[in-house]
Amino acid sequence: MKTKINFQTWPRQEYYEHFGRCDDPYFGITANVDCTVAYETCKRLGYSFFVYYMFESIKAINQIENFRYRLIDKDIWLFDYIHASTTIGRPDNTFGFALFEYTKDFDVFQKNAKNQIAEVQKTQGLRANDDAKRLDVIHYTTLPWFSFTSFKHEKNINYKESIPKIAFGKFFEHEGKKWLPVSVNANHGLVDGYHVGKYFELFQMGLNKKL
Repeated sequence: MKTKINFQTWPRQEYYEHFGRCDDPYFGITANVDCTVAYETCKRLGYSFFVYYMFESIKAINQIENFRYRLIDKDIWLFDYIHASTTIGRPDNTFGFALFEYTKDFDVFQKNAKNQIAEVQKTQGLRANDDAKRLDVIHYTTLPWFSFTSFKHEKNINYKESIPKIAFGKFFEHEGKKWLPVSVNANHGLVDGYHVGKYFELFQMGLNKKL
């Protein structure tokens, strides 16, 4: 479900119009999050670390209204929930798109994610199907081969994109803790640095949770 925003009374009207005049209104922020507790939890309970941090990330996203705004036919809409559209790697070093539907129940999320991963593994190509074209998603990618300190996503500057993009790198160890690089790119007409900071705060809280 989604709700159309009344543009005339929307507090972000001026911000959207200002940044909407840019050829590329996206801005990017990269930071490291402490994944020590989350990693140890996954090892102890037999969870996929990848699926676990994806769950905590999309859970944090859904708590922030600005990450649920989307531009549709020149109108702004607010989605009730946002899901994770992510790349999944294959043994032959190609990748395909998968949809991890958001749910507050990790067991249900984990089951769906595993099914999606299995589907990608037995197919070829991008899997640019209807799920990959949805707007009620965050575009995720993971680069498990290396850590990074910055990241640039591809985008079509001739098309008014509004879907935020998040990338995860390979975690690294420093001073006895494990750190996960996270890059967030978002349309500045819809999202500010404050909202990205709030995402990192909520994401970190989720990763720190002890089960």
